[in-house]
Amino acid sequence: MTKQEKQQLSEIDICDLFITPAIKGAGWDHLTQIRREVTLTPGPVIVRGNMSSRNKKKKKFADYVLLKETGVPIAIVEAKENNYTVSHGLQQALGYAGILNVPSAFSSNGDAFASHNKVPAAGEDIECEFPLPSFPSPDELWKRYKKHRNIKDAEEELVLEPYHLDAYGKEPRYYQSEAINRTLEEIAKGKKRLLLVMATGTGKTYTTFQIIWRLWKAKKAKRTLFLVDRNILADQTLVNDFKPFGSVMTKIKNRKIDPSYEIYLGLYQALTGPDEEDKIFKNVSRDFFDLIIIDECHRGSAADDSAWREILDYFSGATQIGLTATPKETKYASNITYFGDPVYTYKLKQGIEDGFLAPYKVVRYHLDKDLIGWTPPPGMTDDLGKEIEQRTYNQADMDRILVLNQRTKLVAKCVMELLNATDPFSKTIIFCEDIDHAERMRVAITNAAGRLALDNPKYVMRITGDSVEGKAELDNFIDPESKFPVIATTSELLTTGVDAKTCKLIVLDKTINSMTTFKQIVGRGTRIDEEFGKFFFTVMDFKNATELFKDKDFDGDPVVIYEPGPEDPPEPPDPPEPDDDIVEEGPGEYDSKKIHVSGVEVKVLAKTVEYRGDDGRMVTESYCDYSRKHIRKEYASLDEFITTWNASKKKEAIIKELEEYGIELPKLAEEVGKEYGDFDLICHIAYDQPPLTRKERADKVKKRDYFTKYGDKARAVLVALLDKYADEGILTIESPKVLKLTPFNTMGTPVEIINDAFGGKANYESALQDLERELFNQKASA
Repeated sequence: MTKQEKQQLSEIDICDLFITPAIKGAGWDHLTQIRREVTLTPGPVIVRGNMSSRNKKKKKFADYVLLKETGVPIAIVEAKENNYTVSHGLQQALGYAGILNVPSAFSSNGDAFASHNKVPAAGEDIECEFPLPSFPSPDELWKRYKKHRNIKDAEEELVLEPYHLDAYGKEPRYYQSEAINRTLEEIAKGKKRLLLVMATGTGKTYTTFQIIWRLWKAKKAKRTLFLVDRNILADQTLVNDFKPFGSVMTKIKNRKIDPSYEIYLGLYQALTGPDEEDKIFKNVSRDFFDLIIIDECHRGSAADDSAWREILDYFSGATQIGLTATPKETKYASNITYFGDPVYTYKLKQGIEDGFLAPYKVVRYHLDKDLIGWTPPPGMTDDLGKEIEQRTYNQADMDRILVLNQRTKLVAKCVMELLNATDPFSKTIIFCEDIDHAERMRVAITNAAGRLALDNPKYVMRITGDSVEGKAELDNFIDPESKFPVIATTSELLTTGVDAKTCKLIVLDKTINSMTTFKQIVGRGTRIDEEFGKFFFTVMDFKNATELFKDKDFDGDPVVIYEPGPEDPPEPPDPPEPDDDIVEEGPGEYDSKKIHVSGVEVKVLAKTVEYRGDDGRMVTESYCDYSRKHIRKEYASLDEFITTWNASKKKEAIIKELEEYGIELPKLAEEVGKEYGDFDLICHIAYDQPPLTRKERADKVKKRDYFTKYGDKARAVLVALLDKYADEGILTIESPKVLKLTPFNTMGTPVEIINDAFGGKANYESALQDLERELFNQKASA
């Protein structure tokens, strides 16, 4: 093959004819060790208004990932067409190698390979080029990988223990593999205390399953205890991620540990209690468990006198892994002090930027009585006839001390207005101050929902620790297949651990001072569920809690605050957070300790809408603002855009290019006007040009003497194409199928039209290009 012929080949052809054969020739197994076209990250979701789309420009897509074994990537190869240099793709490959934390990155254009080695031997170059037949073998790159990650020969067997292969083809995402592999590497080195920090919604339980599976199969952990603090967490795990363990797995119940199993799921409340006879974990020997996983370990397990710590101390010889989305570092408790620095951290910010987690928009409501305050007139009494203390009540007092019934109704009205404007069946969690507030909010939502609540009494439910009926509906609330309940009012019960994948709206009418609690609440909405159309979520804020988004600690690194010395006196732990086996504080009925006042009007002073920007900060830009910014990033001026547009044989290529940024012109048309074509939408939004409708553009062309150079048949086709453009847009008239549509199908077959009216395909395509130039001639259209 000549160089000129080679340069005509596509990138896929270069891979098939040159790169893949070279890699296979070095001893790599095509079925198990070479993975082609691997999506590492899908690209972040962009949300503006009620619209969302993916920014595919930020998608991470590797041409080749080379594996030692399934789930153990060790090298990246980036392919390019032959008209690029050998090393052209090396920087791109290095970026992907950084994501996977592998030492070897390669680039090739089909002539040779360029290589980057992060662990070169003495006297060896970091980067070099070598011919195709000299690609390194799996053993050579595995040695390089072991050096990079400090894996000793004695540790290799455990590190390469196979993953569980899902019958449906499910594989760990890149960060899950990295968390699993790093954990096994540390355990292979003999480490006994490990901490994994992974944002809510990133699959901590699935990651845990693979860790347990590989240790179990390697016979490094014969018996494992997975500790949780809520029944629903154990039940979800049992039937979902841990299901492959089958008959060797059990849930600890009836206050008994059956020694005939190997994988145990248990609530710490079921294993221990205030009295010695409640501590059933002591019924087995201290070496009974080889591995203990502590889920949601931020919830007090690291506090010196917590119930969980007592269990951990008893089984101190076991390997112990803490899982959390929010490492707890306070004056009294520290995960890091107990477990050590995290083995791996995957933050919410990274999850959103990668596109695995849903972004959020924030709608803040500023209520007059919250901001300005409310002072009762002298001698005013509450609803029970008791005189109200003379002072100014503000946001901190609302629903904790003072209950303004009109305020509760206003919040409910705002919630239903938003739902009715988007989707009244979007799963919603409303976080309230306490159970009393949650019950009043349930009533207010019921009244505000009207017919929706009448048609189904379970449209809104109070799901709190004291409500048997509400807790019974929790499974239905988190089940994507179950339509009802739609809205859950709660106080603490749903703050953590509840896997509500389709939750699209989180309402904060609760004072939140704890960053840990705030992160957990936000985490209820971060899961993406493409099957059910959930790509982002909305946070409605009535208590200014979302100011915590701006706190540097919101997605910052944990810092050890608690470092006890040998002579330090014992410190009191943080108050325990409620769970589904502990009734939340606060009565479920009318709270006579609070001041209840009816008839005081409450108004919305202002409403602001903010979105998560490209840099992670909250911005107020609209979808149009976002589109304008990125269109101008691609085309710096109007002239540059028009020149590119007119030079493009297929306008679809430009439209697809903008879609890579997450700019979808049909969505822009919904905001600006559906009668405008793609060209005018872009010119208007990005460059402030007055738009013409598609019909106006088509009519202007018809009025010119443009058609005189064509015969009658060609003129009839071109006029019909203009009408088609006016009705449907540029993509329709550029489609090769357009001549099969009405009215063209009455003029003959596509071949007959092209040959009889235009004298052949080349002439037809030329006439179409001329027509488009006339359509988008800005001077003639002015």
